[in-house]
Amino acid sequence: MTANNENFKTWTFDQACKEMDQNVLHPANISVTSDLGATEDSDLIIFGVFGSEEVTESPVPQPVLTGQVKKWDELCNGSISELMVECFDSLKHGATLGSASPTLRVVATGSKTKKIAIVGLGSGDNQLNETAFGKIGSVIASKCDETKAKTCSVCLSLNAENAFLTNLSCEFYNSLYSDNRFRTGDNKKHCAANLETLTIVAEGGVTNVDAAMAAIETGKALASGVTLTKDIVNAPHNVLNSESLADVARKIAEESGGTIKCTILGKEECEKRGMGAYLGVARGSETEPQFIHLTYSPKSGNVKKKVGVVGKGLLFDTGGYNIKTAMMELMKFDCGGAAAVLGAARAVGALEPEGVEAHFIVAACENMISDRAYVPSDILTASNGKTIEVLNTDAEGRLTLADALVYADKEVGCESIIELSTLTGACMVSLGKKVCGVWTSNDDLANDIAEVSKMTGEKSWRMPLENEYNEQLKSLIADIKNIGTRYGGAITAALFLQNFVDKKKPFAHIDIAGPVWDDKSGATGFGAKLVHNWISKQGS
Repeated sequence: MTANNENFKTWTFDQACKEMDQNVLHPANISVTSDLGATEDSDLIIFGVFGSEEVTESPVPQPVLTGQVKKWDELCNGSISELMVECFDSLKHGATLGSASPTLRVVATGSKTKKIAIVGLGSGDNQLNETAFGKIGSVIASKCDETKAKTCSVCLSLNAENAFLTNLSCEFYNSLYSDNRFRTGDNKKHCAANLETLTIVAEGGVTNVDAAMAAIETGKALASGVTLTKDIVNAPHNVLNSESLADVARKIAEESGGTIKCTILGKEECEKRGMGAYLGVARGSETEPQFIHLTYSPKSGNVKKKVGVVGKGLLFDTGGYNIKTAMMELMKFDCGGAAAVLGAARAVGALEPEGVEAHFIVAACENMISDRAYVPSDILTASNGKTIEVLNTDAEGRLTLADALVYADKEVGCESIIELSTLTGACMVSLGKKVCGVWTSNDDLANDIAEVSKMTGEKSWRMPLENEYNEQLKSLIADIKNIGTRYGGAITAALFLQNFVDKKKPFAHIDIAGPVWDDKSGATGFGAKLVHNWISKQGS
């Protein structure tokens, strides 16, 4: 606890924290133009260059330059060509997508001192998909930070396509994220602190400037959602609990301009609905359970489909009486599913997709140890009447999700449901820390998720729903157990959740335990873009 709470909102000795501070996006503005003279006033010029897969490595050939980069190379007496030869191993004259040269400082005739860098666009247009432009946006951000530039121009020898601009914009802002909420004084880190403007110079032309700028703003709105997702996952438990997360949800609704409505169910409302699985876990928390329900409705009122997105909202997971013996300091990230869902809600509220009504649902609580906490051997009753024998209190997320899924299915009447959770270490063992697992029996839903995953660069892989493993969930005294054996744990977790959604309804469980956290940089924001794009796709 900080003295007088002067640095950030946190608990006091007697009161839990009621509010979480949030970071804001970097203030730099992005614009797009076909005016080739836009580079003249920039401190930093980044040239996107295509290379050839057939370039020989010995001897290193001279690069073949065209357009603006050729012009600037001539103004600099061949310095850019020399730089590209020197860093050929990594850059391959631009053939290595997303690679970057060292920064060159030059004084060109008739121009002020410039800093120049080269970014590889790959070996041809076939490599330049949405994900590739996201990578380029990240490299641009890194260069702006490294050079302390105030103004930057990025020359790309192609047309300004809107989908590409959206991903470039989104990853540019995402890469400049720095969580300073809990730092003081000189320990605060500000990426590209001097940067004011970034200009995308499309040498191939801009077909529609207004549409291009709208695409850039779309990327910025997505980045704002990802920023919130990171903020939630990064926040420690003395700041973020069920009540302060509910406050975040209310603020999302307030900033949506009326397209999102917020409902918070408290203990009594949850008890009336028979949410015994969720409340069993929440019973040990300091703060009362907060069942969050955000509803997005398009302004036109035209709804083709009603969808639900459920996120696991464990604000901290000690493991309960089956206490964790490792990684407990990272268990603030057990709300990664909820964070992705709420980050997506912010983006949906800002971008207002048509044709879809979306319900964002989080059963928020903590898994703590106290004289009120549930214990192994307890039998909980979910809101659909299923009885669950608790054999391990560290398999708590699926219990909270059970009642959230019943609510989305039965009370809200969602036609299609996806659920995101940091559910199992077993999924991390299977897929590592870069790929989420997807379990669904519906091929169309699986294909939709695979498509948006490819579009956003958030990698996913469909996993098997092996019905034979349901044997592991049979209980001697209740309907089901909350765990199976040690083998196939990610599959039995997915099978457990199938008990709480109508079997005829499209439903997917997405385990994001691996990609939600990076040991070097902290929260990744994984899932927010995927959820937003999936929702938008349902209305199109």
